[in-house]
Amino acid sequence: MAKNTVWQDDYWLLLMQIYLHRPVGVKPLYSREMVELSMELHIAPQVLRKRMLQIASLETPRIERMWQTYSESPRKLERAVKLLREMKGFGAVDEFFQGVAVQETFERDFRPLAEDGRFKPVMLILILDLYFSLSIITMVPETPEVQELAKLLKVKPSDIVLVLDIYQTCDPYLNREKTVVSDLLLPCQQIWRRYGNMEPHVLAAYAEELKEFFKS
Repeated sequence: MAKNTVWQDDYWLLLMQIYLHRPVGVKPLYSREMVELSMELHIAPQVLRKRMLQIASLETPRIERMWQTYSESPRKLERAVKLLREMKGFGAVDEFFQGVAVQETFERDFRPLAEDGRFKPVMLILILDLYFSLSIITMVPETPEVQELAKLLKVKPSDIVLVLDIYQTCDPYLNREKTVVSDLLLPCQQIWRRYGNMEPHVLAAYAEELKEFFKS
């Protein structure tokens, strides 16, 4: 998150616009539009969702006034959001944050890997969740679960299998030699260290949330 970056009242407009997108209501934590706004503002999705819940409950007089002004006037809200982005420099992120120390955290998980642009860390997390639900013999392109995840992530089943093979070298229970030669080896090792010891049901629940990012 950006150092010393705090919530600004103008951000309500950006969040309300997403809230009013059909179907109207609080959006899933990792829906694409929520993640993209989080990355734009350098504010974690969890923070934005809490703010969106405030919109849903019309928690403050200010939110109520904004709701009365914009809820039935999407074009008016669109103009206000466009003006805000132009004034705040959202169209030029580097300039907007010039001179501000930015320490990215969650953002990195949603950016393409430098080692292999086909993948993002968030994709490797989903493949790790799949790894724990399959047996070794089923980690092949023909397996329906492999094909289903490949379709969701818009990659080939063979790409999923490549990552599954790398995870086999990370798995201490298999005691495999690290014979896989791939640029994805280090990113997969990093994801394994972060999530490999997580309780399977916790990882599975997290993976279900993350899948929302790829559904739109």
